[in-house]
Amino acid sequence: MTLAASRIDTGDTAWLLAATALVLLMTPGLALFYGGMVRAKSVLNMLMMSFVSIALVTVVWLTAGYSLAFGPDAFGGLVGGLEHAGMAGIGPDGVQGSVPTLLFATFQLTFAIITAALISGAVADRTKFGAWLVFVPVWTLLVYVPVAHWVWGPGGWIHDGLGALDFAGGMPVEIASGASGLALCLVLGPRLGFKKDAMRPHNLPMVVLGAGLLWFGWFGFNAGSALGANGLAAAAFLNTLAAGCTGLLGWLLVEQRRDGHPTTLGAASGAVAGLVAITPSCGVVSLLGALAVGLAAGVVCSYAVGWKFKLNYDDSLDVVGVHLVGGIIGTLLIGVFAVHSMTGGAEGLLYGGGLGQLGRQLVGVVAVGAYAFGATYGIGTLIDRFMGLRADEEQERTGLDLTVHAESAYDHGVLGHGAPVSSSLPTAQKTRPQA
Repeated sequence: MTLAASRIDTGDTAWLLAATALVLLMTPGLALFYGGMVRAKSVLNMLMMSFVSIALVTVVWLTAGYSLAFGPDAFGGLVGGLEHAGMAGIGPDGVQGSVPTLLFATFQLTFAIITAALISGAVADRTKFGAWLVFVPVWTLLVYVPVAHWVWGPGGWIHDGLGALDFAGGMPVEIASGASGLALCLVLGPRLGFKKDAMRPHNLPMVVLGAGLLWFGWFGFNAGSALGANGLAAAAFLNTLAAGCTGLLGWLLVEQRRDGHPTTLGAASGAVAGLVAITPSCGVVSLLGALAVGLAAGVVCSYAVGWKFKLNYDDSLDVVGVHLVGGIIGTLLIGVFAVHSMTGGAEGLLYGGGLGQLGRQLVGVVAVGAYAFGATYGIGTLIDRFMGLRADEEQERTGLDLTVHAESAYDHGVLGHGAPVSSSLPTAQKTRPQA
C-alpha cells in the first residue's frame, strides 16, 4: 500500500470509498462461495460464520485493532501503540496520504474482516458457533493486527526493516489465514466420515455466484490498495483481472489432463487461486508477470488441494490449498517478476535484481506463516480446553443449521407461529467431491 501527500484529494477519496464498499462485499461473497461448497445441512452455519465476522472484527478494529496495526510503532517494528484506541484523536479532517484517515481505517477494516472469515472454510461443518464468536476477536488482535503492522504499519519490521514487498495482502491476509486455517483444523481434527464419505458441494451455482462477487470485490481489494485514483491503481486493476483469468485456465487445464473433464468448481477455485496469488504482487509486477503469477497459482493450487488426503488434515474447503499455497506463490514470485517501473526501486530476478529480493520475500513468508500457525494453534487449544471448540457428534451428524441455529436453508413455508413444515433436509446435489 502506498501513501502520498497530506491533503485530501476528492478523486482519491471517491475511489477509496468505492473500493472500501467493494472489499466489504467480498465477505458476503465469501459466505456464498463457502455456503455452496458445504453440504446442505450446514449452509446457514457457513453463512453465519462469515456474517458474524463483520460485526466482531469491526468492534475489535475500532476499539483497539486499528491503533495497534497502523498507529506509530511502539515495540521495535512488532506492533503499534494504543494512542488511537477507540479512534481517539482521529476526526473527519484527519488525513492519511491523500484520503481521510477515517476512510483509510475503514478500508483496512474490511481487509481484517475477510481475513478472519476466510479461516472458517478450513473448519466448516464441525465448529461450535459460540467458540467461533470467541476465536474471531482474539485471533484478530493476536494474529492479524501484529502481522498487518509488520507488513504495512509505520516502522513494521517486514517492510521497513527487511524490505519485503506486499502490495495488497499476500502475507497478512492470504498466508496468515491459510496457516491459521491449517492450525485450527489440526486442533479440531477431521470431520466425521473424512476420506470415507463423499462430502460434495451442495449448490454449485451458489459457488460460482460467490466466486463472481469475490472477483468483483477483489478489484477494490487490490486496486484500492494504491490509495488513489491513479495509474498504479489502474495497473493493479488490470493485473488482478489477468491473473484471475490465467488462474482459472490453469486449474481447468490440470483437471482436463488429470481427470478428463473441466469442472465448474474447478473454474471457480482456479479464478480464486489466481486472485489470491496476484494480491501481494499486483502493484509490483508487469502484465506479463501477472499472467505468469496467476497461471502458476492455478496449476499448483489445483494439486495442493489434494494434499490433505495424503497428509491427513481435514481442510474442509481448501483454505490451505488455495489461500496458503496461493499466497506463498504470489509473495515469492515478487522476487522473480518485480519491475522497477512499478516498485520505483526493487527488481526481481528476471529483471536483473538478483536473488536479494527473493530472499527477503522468503523470510517474510516463513515468519508470517510460522507466527500465524503457532499463535492460532495456541488460541485454538486454549478455547478447546476451556469451552470446547468442536460441535458434538450428534450436532455434526444432524447438521449445524438445525442443531445450532434452529433453521433449515431449504425448508420453505411455515405452520402456526413459525414452526417449520418439516425438519428434513434435501439430499445434497451430487457433484465433484470437495473433501
